Amino acid sequence: MGRCLVDANLHTDVSKSAALFERAKSILPGGCSRNTILRKPHPIYAERGQGCYVYDVEGVRRVDFANNIASLIHGHAHPAIVAAVSEQLQKGTAFTLGTEVEIDYAEYIRSRNPAFERIRFVNSGTEAVMASLKAARAFTRRPKIAKVEGAYHGLYDYAEASQTAKPDNWGQPERPSSVAVSRGTPQRLLDDVVVIPFNDVQRALEILDEHRDHLACVLVDVLPHRIGVIPAAEDFVQALRRWTEQNGALLIFDEVITFRSKFGGAQQWYDVQPDITALGKMIGGGFPVGAIAGSADVMEVLNPLNGPALFPLSGTFSANPITMIAGHTAMQLYDREAVDRLNALGDRARSSIGEAIKIADVPVCVSGRGSMFRIHLSADAPENYRQAYLSAEKAALLSAFVGYLFDGGLLMVETGTGFLSTAMSEQDIDDMTAVVLGALRKIKPYL
Repeated sequence: MGRCLVDANLHTDVSKSAALFERAKSILPGGCSRNTILRKPHPIYAERGQGCYVYDVEGVRRVDFANNIASLIHGHAHPAIVAAVSEQLQKGTAFTLGTEVEIDYAEYIRSRNPAFERIRFVNSGTEAVMASLKAARAFTRRPKIAKVEGAYHGLYDYAEASQTAKPDNWGQPERPSSVAVSRGTPQRLLDDVVVIPFNDVQRALEILDEHRDHLACVLVDVLPHRIGVIPAAEDFVQALRRWTEQNGALLIFDEVITFRSKFGGAQQWYDVQPDITALGKMIGGGFPVGAIAGSADVMEVLNPLNGPALFPLSGTFSANPITMIAGHTAMQLYDREAVDRLNALGDRARSSIGEAIKIADVPVCVSGRGSMFRIHLSADAPENYRQAYLSAEKAALLSAFVGYLFDGGLLMVETGTGFLSTAMSEQDIDDMTAVVLGALRKIKPYL
């Protein structure tokens, strides 16, 4: 691959966004509160969103395939959600009392999956995963957790281990290292995180067996974004289920992103029922949310009615009525018909991108399932985190590629990933494919 000399994100004009970034840098570390908005030479700032479109402060309209990292299943400002939230705003936004809307929504979420016998709401996907792990420890009275190498599960110290491992620290394939993301992470914490390779049944089971008496749970995302939006193999998921059942550990699914994939979540692709599922993103209808759902016996560790809970859990804004009403409205709209339509649109997107790749005649591929896709600047999709890991040169080329998409009117996740919304049409997919084709032709000399 030749050196990529073009940075598609570089502009020399002084814009409203550039001016806003200068203000932001004087008060926010790095000029932001979320690193994902950063791009060179400065972030672009949104003015408003409508349906599948986002308008920036310069007035430029782009089709949104990022959807706030998969949290906007219906795109922006859906009229029914706006109306429901507006009505609730007149009644209040948060109380030190319960609300009926929390119960209504919990009952509805439970109706979508028989594994969701009990539910607790929190405020983010990170909190949902954290609470799931702590619940597993409380239930099993064991300290260690196991997770897949490279999988993203939020900010919690235990969940983020190995998330950004590199060739110089990730260890041998048969024994992946537990690697810290943040400087200062205690080694004793890392020692309690057992890292297993993705979709490698034999190696995963060998590692788990070494810790069988100390593992509280195995945490898995069945369509992990950071690993390449590659589905977990059926035999891998089945093996983890059997191992946890045989060894007194719990199986936790992180469906913060993937719950969109089926009416009851991506777990319904498999003949497996986890003990706990972590939810978030789209179930908030555009507002901050998280939830843990699981079997009644496991979730009993959260019950404070029969003496102190084994795992006390509270949160000032947990189950606030704004999020509950927005989420309930959004999920009712995302019925079985809507799920099937969006997944069909995902099939169209992956197929169309595949055709664009053939026309451009480049060593590129597309992966994904349901309403998610990811474009890889390689001829074959990765099979695990180590294959998905990008060299500095390849990462720079991917950044340029996503920049070309951005300049062509598309908002895409920086990894080359797209999350569809129900606001999109077949025409939006076709238009997206044309922009992808143009971007592929621009980077072809460097592949």
